[in-house]
Amino acid sequence: MKIERIETFLVPPRWLFCRVETDDGVVGWGEPVVEGRAEVVRAAVEVLGEHLLGQDPLRIEDHWQVLTKGGFYRGGPVLSSAVAGLDQALWDIAGKHYGAPVHALLGGPVRDRVRAYAWVGGDDPGELREAIEKQVEAGFTAIKMNGSGLMDRSIGAAGLAAVVERAEVARAALGTSRDFAVDLHGRAGTASARRIIAAIADLHPMFVEEPLAPEYLHRLGELTASTEVPIALGERLYSRSDFLPVLNSGLAVAQPDLSHAGGISEVRRIASLAETFDVQLAPHCPLGPIALAASLQVAFATPNFLIQEQSAGIHYNEGAELLDYVLDPAPFAFVQGYAHRTPLPGLGVTVDEQAVRQADKRPHAWRNPLWRHDDGSMAEW
Repeated sequence: MKIERIETFLVPPRWLFCRVETDDGVVGWGEPVVEGRAEVVRAAVEVLGEHLLGQDPLRIEDHWQVLTKGGFYRGGPVLSSAVAGLDQALWDIAGKHYGAPVHALLGGPVRDRVRAYAWVGGDDPGELREAIEKQVEAGFTAIKMNGSGLMDRSIGAAGLAAVVERAEVARAALGTSRDFAVDLHGRAGTASARRIIAAIADLHPMFVEEPLAPEYLHRLGELTASTEVPIALGERLYSRSDFLPVLNSGLAVAQPDLSHAGGISEVRRIASLAETFDVQLAPHCPLGPIALAASLQVAFATPNFLIQEQSAGIHYNEGAELLDYVLDPAPFAFVQGYAHRTPLPGLGVTVDEQAVRQADKRPHAWRNPLWRHDDGSMAEW
């Protein structure tokens, strides 16, 4: 069996899919994307794909080593995301070739269902109570929301009160039997993040996500030492090497993204590394169905898994929804907030190829918002 063809598809709302086909007709799908830079990743997939053409798709680890290290210059979100999508597709092919789900190839399942959370509130969280109650009615036992919209890095009394008020609304709507997480998106400075976390600690968030921007993670140890609230991050880290310093700094929840951090191969290793630090895994995934399918396969086989992000109804999904490009929605049915394990081979997702090819005829050019403070300076989005 040899890899014969590699194709990529820019599909709304902001995703990039790749399709890897072998000479005997086995097809694997992956989702390599950097949100807002999908066209750049598409070019990277085309260049990296040159190595794979004519090769045995089942040599997944060897391909991963070559794709990540064979070009001398390595790392970064674009290259690691391109590798991630190709890696997902190769695991998909392997599962279909052996007639087994990927989690079986990773050592077998350690759980039969995966807990997931739903997003509420959008970029500038509002109307929270109604949105949370809707997700509770849908069966979810956990939600995540942004702590704020645009935020000064040095937060004032009014901004702090607004974050606390949102957290209070969430706790009141959820009661004590359900969970909420707060995402700070790296918008606060270190001192402000410490104040925010202290102010909402009594509301017992499941975790506070990305309290610091990636360039300030050398200060993470100060932050984790100052609170008992679990700190989560990792969507902007792309390798075991990136994660090691934050694991040493008291991180509680690791959040690598299966479409950014080198795919199934590397996230599986990140999870194992995190386990040695007693850190749980909660894969980042505000993306499409292939990324989610890959995340679920890792979750089923990972002992230190905590909870899975998923994008159904998320505020980014304008022009397409999570299930628009799949023929069988069953693997993505969240029953009482859980996705249940299936025996479907590979990633377990059946892509609607006709819909994908049609969507790529009108490729998106999604860009993240650019925010500015009142004084005209750039603000973190």
